[in-house]
Amino acid sequence: MGFSNEWDDKYQDNTHMSVWPWTNLVSLVMRNKPQKRNFKILELGCGAGANIPFFVSLEADYYSVEGSKTIVDKLHHRFPYLKDNIMIGDFTDFIPETQFDLIVDRASLTCNHEESIIKSLKKCHERLNVGGKYIGVDWFSTHHSDYKKGIQAEDVWTRKDMVGSGFEGTGRAHFSDQNHLMELFKAFEVKSLSHSVLTEKIPTLNTTVATWNFVMEKV
Repeated sequence: MGFSNEWDDKYQDNTHMSVWPWTNLVSLVMRNKPQKRNFKILELGCGAGANIPFFVSLEADYYSVEGSKTIVDKLHHRFPYLKDNIMIGDFTDFIPETQFDLIVDRASLTCNHEESIIKSLKKCHERLNVGGKYIGVDWFSTHHSDYKKGIQAEDVWTRKDMVGSGFEGTGRAHFSDQNHLMELFKAFEVKSLSHSVLTEKIPTLNTTVATWNFVMEKV
């Protein structure tokens, strides 16, 4: 499908500019990272770079593929020593020709439809070392209340034009139930899987945010 230009528009408007690492991501990485220095890690869609200082603190050999030229230019200025490793590209089509120990994705691949997700995961599996892990954080669940909003896109799992939702103006969003998630990752071994459901009461009554966190291993 390619990178959604809506995200570049968001970054040009200085929105979605998260600067602190995501708690669930930190927890899963710390429990699953290799016990060695300079392990290679690839982040799919680093966005505004919230997780980069965390990965640098682990002395990891950090790479990222991010579709927004606007944000990549800012990250090159902020992290000049990573200029060659933070790349502009569509990670559904391009994964660096390097073997990785970890691939981390915090709700990035979910901005695509099923065909593109499958295509990207195949490339990720090829680029992981045996024993390497794919860590997914905040993949959208079909229990999410916004799954019923907007219109169906290319497949039953993917929605678009979700006006009045948290996904408004961000292009597509892909939602999964457990069986669909297992089918997407059928080439991997499941190491852990959790489902989080948070229902907001105030200020928006009964809005449910439901997501998956998981660790998959190449065997």
